Amino acid sequence: MATFPEGFLIGGATADFQCEGGFDVGGRGRLTHDFVTAGSVDQPRQLTLRLADGRPARVGWHDPLPAGARVMIEPGTYYPSHQATDFYHHWREDIDLMADLGFTTYRFSVCWSRLFPTGEELTPNEAGLAFYDQVIDYLVARQIAPIITICHDELPNALAESVSGWASRHTIACYERYALTLIRRYRRRVHHWLTFNEINILGGYAALGTHAQDAQTRYQCVHHMFVASARVIAAARALDPQARFGTMFMMSEMYPATSRPEDVFAAYTTRREQCFFFADVMARGRYPRYAKAFLQAQGVTLRVAPGDLAVLAANPIDFVAFSYYRSGTVTHAAGLVNENPHLATTPWGWPIDPLGLRLCLNALYDRYQKPLIVIENGLGMVDTLAPDGTVHDDYRSDYMAAHLRAILAAVTEDGVPCFGYTMWAPIDLVSLSTGEMKKRYGVVYVAMDDRGQGSLRRVPKASYAWLKRTIATRGAEL
Repeated sequence: MATFPEGFLIGGATADFQCEGGFDVGGRGRLTHDFVTAGSVDQPRQLTLRLADGRPARVGWHDPLPAGARVMIEPGTYYPSHQATDFYHHWREDIDLMADLGFTTYRFSVCWSRLFPTGEELTPNEAGLAFYDQVIDYLVARQIAPIITICHDELPNALAESVSGWASRHTIACYERYALTLIRRYRRRVHHWLTFNEINILGGYAALGTHAQDAQTRYQCVHHMFVASARVIAAARALDPQARFGTMFMMSEMYPATSRPEDVFAAYTTRREQCFFFADVMARGRYPRYAKAFLQAQGVTLRVAPGDLAVLAANPIDFVAFSYYRSGTVTHAAGLVNENPHLATTPWGWPIDPLGLRLCLNALYDRYQKPLIVIENGLGMVDTLAPDGTVHDDYRSDYMAAHLRAILAAVTEDGVPCFGYTMWAPIDLVSLSTGEMKKRYGVVYVAMDDRGQGSLRRVPKASYAWLKRTIATRGAEL
């Protein structure tokens, strides 16, 4: 009977602004996500602003900001990141639940503005470091290996206001100072690092810190992030030769909608440009041959400083981390869409496609020949706490079982060196896309509603017991 190999990491993943909270304690500065409201499927999340003439306003959180506008916290408005699900005050309880599950790893992000409130400080906020000290020490004590995401779609808001975030090369130096502070502090306790999260889909003020959202600005931001990652890896390897560095990419298997050659080629180019382009640069250390034509077609002319290409070439990532939630279909006329008549979908319209995960694992290893980790995968559903205090979510167990079987097949049958799986997310947290709580991913229920109200009590769901058995048998039960 096939099982996951000894040493295969299995655990959960979270983002600080979706679970941590504590936004006004411990010297934490304002984060770009602190100005994003909650939303819903029908009402997109928004940024709250003060216009140049002093009037309050709102825009969609991925829309460009009007000239002269500044983000602000609007009295009486609910901002999910301020409390989130309060890991800041529940971290010991949450880690105990993970340890009881049998987790061998926990991937989480550090809040940049908790360590460098404005991003410009030359020395870090010691209270922020002390908070993560206790979290990491407790994880290690419970035999859970930390994996740290250095930057998870965020930056100190002061950097966004002063230099337009990643649009400026100045942010590279600020990121280096922040990242190397983490590595120096935690190098004996943390051995796997992610320099960025889902770098191929970043957009909007909250992630990039820039008012503009045109293609030229976005790809210039991403180039600066490529350089920042490579420079940090170069310096970190001298600090800790045993450390391993990756970046996380969002992957979706992309099928041609028909057998028409035009659709097949459209699926190939869409996947290459939306997924592989970013990994090509960071895993191979160079811009791919198609980059010039691809960028020119979007009107993009990158400003590349002397030495940028050399540092990219010398410091590629050691492993490829990726998220996988769904697949899509592509036509030459309509582009990428979610509809696939052969697949069931979630209530949010995401196709459920475990075999697509096996395809992605094979494609990524064939392309890069580097170890892989599935760093996010999970099912967002409306879970109901029954009168007897339980949550019956067999649909989540079924979803995870199918995707874990796909990984197991890729490892044991296809020979893909996938070394771990971290589910999104072990304990309910605020949805990134909508800012809701009702779109729940965890195997642990958090008693909180879409407006942040509730006891925040943690309640293991039915899927918790299933996952615990699965981990204990290294997947034999699959």
